[in-house]
Amino acid sequence: MSLDALSRTCYSEDHEAFRATVRQFVAKELEPNANKWDEDGLIPHDVWPKAGELGLLCPTVPEEYGGLGLDFAYNAIINEEIGYGTDVATGFSLQSDIVANYIIQYGSEEQKKQWLPKMVTGEIVTAIAMTEPGTGSDLQGLKTTAKKDGNHYVINGSKTYITNGQNADLILVCCKTDTDIQPAWKGVSIVLVEADREGFKRGRNLDKVGLDAADTSELFFEDVRVPITNCLGNEGQGFIYLMSELPQERLSIAVGAQTASQRAFDQTCTFVRDRKAFGKPIMDFQNTRFVLADLKTKLQVGWAHLDWAIARHVKKELTPVEASAAKLWHTELQGEIMDKCLQLHGGAGFMNEYPIAKQWRGARVTRIFGGTSEIMKELIGRSL
Repeated sequence: MSLDALSRTCYSEDHEAFRATVRQFVAKELEPNANKWDEDGLIPHDVWPKAGELGLLCPTVPEEYGGLGLDFAYNAIINEEIGYGTDVATGFSLQSDIVANYIIQYGSEEQKKQWLPKMVTGEIVTAIAMTEPGTGSDLQGLKTTAKKDGNHYVINGSKTYITNGQNADLILVCCKTDTDIQPAWKGVSIVLVEADREGFKRGRNLDKVGLDAADTSELFFEDVRVPITNCLGNEGQGFIYLMSELPQERLSIAVGAQTASQRAFDQTCTFVRDRKAFGKPIMDFQNTRFVLADLKTKLQVGWAHLDWAIARHVKKELTPVEASAAKLWHTELQGEIMDKCLQLHGGAGFMNEYPIAKQWRGARVTRIFGGTSEIMKELIGRSL
């Protein structure tokens, strides 16, 4: 099976034509290099312009800033094709689905003109630095500070688990511009920091359980001076901006989780048809068929729900609670499917030479990043 076999309600003919371009890029540029990039722990910077040339980076950026001015459904197609066609974690979605939106929504005209065209072409790679050692998901507990000194901020602090951290040319740094104000969230701002600023240093490219090619880093800021004009939007409004943009981030994660689940399921169906035990294909055992029947049913429900969520988001109707529910459901489903598909592979499933092993490892973090499953439940629960 392929994604073409699915009956989708949220895409037009133009969307599907775009899908063909993405699929060709995945087959030509990503899949042949996936193993090497996993071993290196990094995707080379020069891959990004190749994606940009085909319009696969930041497709929602308005035309006046070098983009295509498309809707989020195009972002979703990119995520689906990369997730279904390869195991490699590119970091493209962070730039396209998350960082670009912050600059589009809250950036000054000067910031938009300076950064968005380069993000579209892949000339620069971006990251957003929220998480700190010891704070986790508690953004109100940030320790990184940006103190005013004349017409500059002086930034001090550290960040960890930052996607694109090794490649990033521009980092959106979440920091405290006011450490005294209460409640604490009112003192949070987002400041743009160029990677060539004196005092900025990259730490380790962190050794992860999965998603090996996605560079995930420690970042350090020691008296890093940036102009006050590098503040994104209004000072002290950073927490509000972060909360406003989380629905798209969480929907993006849901798209990736659903697609990865479908890929693992399809590969497992092929495996159990070919592999024999006790003189017959594993597929011929009732337990195998029942497990896969249950997973197929849940995938069918998942695609219908995902199409609904994408369509609502394109119309700007998807609520934060709905996005949290999507992230929760699809990532939990991903965990279930990966585990059961690995089980059906038997001992082979625990061998890295089989794709399911890498997929199983990579799936674990989706229930953590972008807000843990527990936080999703808390957010949904508060709405009841």
